[in-house]
Amino acid sequence: MIDKPAVKEKFRKLHCCVLLPTYNNSATLAQVVAEVLQYSDDVCVVNDGSTDNTLQILEQFPQVKLLSYTKNRGKGWALRQGFAFALQHGYEYVITMDTDGQHFAEDLPVMLQALEKNKNAIVIGARNMNQSSVPGKSSFGNKFSNFWFELETGISVPDTQSGYRLYPVKALSNIRFFTYKYEFEIEVLVRAAWNDIDVLAVPVKVYYPPAEERVSHFRPFKDFSRISVLNTVLVFWTFAWIKPRNFFRSLVKHNWEQLLEMYLIRSHETPQVKAWSVALGVFFGITPFWGFQMWFVLLFAWIFKLNKALGVLASNISIPPMIPLIVFLSYLLGAIWMGNNALNLDYSSNLKIEMVQKNLLQYVLGSFTLACIAGTVAWFTTYHLAKRIARQP
Repeated sequence: MIDKPAVKEKFRKLHCCVLLPTYNNSATLAQVVAEVLQYSDDVCVVNDGSTDNTLQILEQFPQVKLLSYTKNRGKGWALRQGFAFALQHGYEYVITMDTDGQHFAEDLPVMLQALEKNKNAIVIGARNMNQSSVPGKSSFGNKFSNFWFELETGISVPDTQSGYRLYPVKALSNIRFFTYKYEFEIEVLVRAAWNDIDVLAVPVKVYYPPAEERVSHFRPFKDFSRISVLNTVLVFWTFAWIKPRNFFRSLVKHNWEQLLEMYLIRSHETPQVKAWSVALGVFFGITPFWGFQMWFVLLFAWIFKLNKALGVLASNISIPPMIPLIVFLSYLLGAIWMGNNALNLDYSSNLKIEMVQKNLLQYVLGSFTLACIAGTVAWFTTYHLAKRIARQP
């Protein structure tokens, strides 16, 4: 049985409050606030321009700290204003809950336990998305969001769309956010991770009412479009700045032996992983994706959890001295597919990339054929070499 007075005392000691952003949830608001007050005396409500009787309902709870404004600005704006409001009242952490009745106040102690273990983290209350009552669009949206979050941060969490969260608002106050709708809940996770704030997850319960009783202010087309634009920007910034920044930071923190182990050797990886990593790099290094070969290697290495450094290193098979040979062999193999329409040419030092323009289809077919052959050879060579090295004491 939960010791509720002890939980309230813990909220005070940790300088933590429960933050409830709300917009036109009058049917469930009173019940949510009443249940939360059983676990915490530190409760803040942000009324995001509600047009129903939200303010009248909140008059029943004079102990609740209220921030209210007349124009509806969106959940992200309500959260951002709530963070600032909490800081003004001396709180360093907030636990956010939705006021539509989906979240359970009895999970608040679980969030506090996570805070006690790590005071520099955003803690997500991860829902069980496999239960039958979860709407299909919510399950799809969650998987979609999890995929992009891991790509942008390298962190895997089971539920990036849950509104049940613990935020270290004092640590977040140094970050200038720029979104103010539903997409803010993605931006805050990604940019917090970029700023060395941990992102963790703990399991919580969730209630989804029958479809006819659900109240949602999520606009599928508009909000999904905004989220897609945000993820496009974040992915670009990830590879243009965050990944290089993290790499150069590691150069300062570690010596060369440590860096080789971390990025290239990685003793814990199996020979199969190393073999597939090199084969992937060789394949895309030969294929005609000029200018994008390294990005394809990084993307597929991330998807299949391969060694990115080995893949990128192997993709440099297409360095300038090798290009004439690759072009020549591609044309040679492409001639098999072209039959009587094949272009015959001789290998010489004058063979340049401009030759590709003479018969593009032959080159493309041949380059993919050469990529498959070279990738296969690279796989077997790397596998046997890695296996032999692994046997060494």
